[in-house]
Amino acid sequence: MTRITVIGAGFGALTAIRKLRAADRDLAIDVIAPRPELVYYPSTIWIPTGLRTPEDVVVDLKPFFERQGVTYHQASVTGLKAAGRVVLTDAGEVANDGLIIASGGRFLKKLPGIEHAITPCEGVEAAVRIRDRLAGMEGGTIAFGFAGNPKEPAAMRGGPIFEFMFGIDQHLRKRGDRDRFKLVFFTPAPKPGNRLGPKAVEGLLREMKRRDIETHLGHKLKGFEADKVTTEGGEFAADLIVFMPGMTGNAWFDKTDLPRSDGGLLQANASCQVTGQDKVYVAGDSGSFPGPDWLPKQAHMADLQAEAAVANLLGELQGKAPSHTFKAELICIVDTRTSGILVKRTETRSVILPSTPVFHWAKRAFEWWYLRQYR
Repeated sequence: MTRITVIGAGFGALTAIRKLRAADRDLAIDVIAPRPELVYYPSTIWIPTGLRTPEDVVVDLKPFFERQGVTYHQASVTGLKAAGRVVLTDAGEVANDGLIIASGGRFLKKLPGIEHAITPCEGVEAAVRIRDRLAGMEGGTIAFGFAGNPKEPAAMRGGPIFEFMFGIDQHLRKRGDRDRFKLVFFTPAPKPGNRLGPKAVEGLLREMKRRDIETHLGHKLKGFEADKVTTEGGEFAADLIVFMPGMTGNAWFDKTDLPRSDGGLLQANASCQVTGQDKVYVAGDSGSFPGPDWLPKQAHMADLQAEAAVANLLGELQGKAPSHTFKAELICIVDTRTSGILVKRTETRSVILPSTPVFHWAKRAFEWWYLRQYR
């Protein structure tokens, strides 16, 4: 019996499982992840303002695994051997005939004092910390920012910061004490959100100005203190710091011979095959893929890459050369808690549609539609 191992339990991993099972009911599928749960990160933006609870955005995957007939291994990966045919974990070894790595990325935590900042996409616990800190504040300065991996321009996830910021602004207005708070947005990039397209940059800056959100742009970050953000262009006080650093590869990659990009991710080709590796594929934040410099690190892209990875891996098992590629496409709704801005970008066009409540409700509807397959 052919055995495929999928590492991870996020968007790319779960799409890979669905596509593998749909293609072959008899295929043996092993899944390795520390916890049998999916965190629906797009909705964590609503936890600090009470629109969602942790229970709303965490899905128990055990029923899904049972329906798909997969073998789940609750473990953390520690390395590979036998050219990827054996996965090493802290709970034993898992052999395979083909491997799909979708174990996500890791945030860079090198800035001095970064422990004073909350990184919201690290998990539900981080969003809860923001919620609890916000609930205890009667005024002050809240700083929102993001940065990238200087060696891997695509290894960043700045979009959610805009959503946390706009959502908290809206929440404070609803609470009736927005005038007691100063909101500051900061990033080393002179044009924040440029990967969304030039029109998106203009729209986001215009929205910040309309909401009286101050900006500190284009200055390299030097570090954080409990009550301060310091950059090469100066410093400013902050009572709460919400910051998304750049991303790199998982620590266990260092225990393998897999090729890496300059930024520490797994080097992949357009077919999502790890370069030079036999029947080893990657999808989502773990990989460095060819494509435009705005190629996003988002769930939609991970899903598309997982589909290509599955098609090519199954083809390889049948003696075929990899031929499937993924579409470079960025699509998101920048949510403000009561409305949303639709942004879509492909290699041929860029579209941004004005803020409207319709897009907020569309984002909520998509959440239900997407998660129904895993609940």
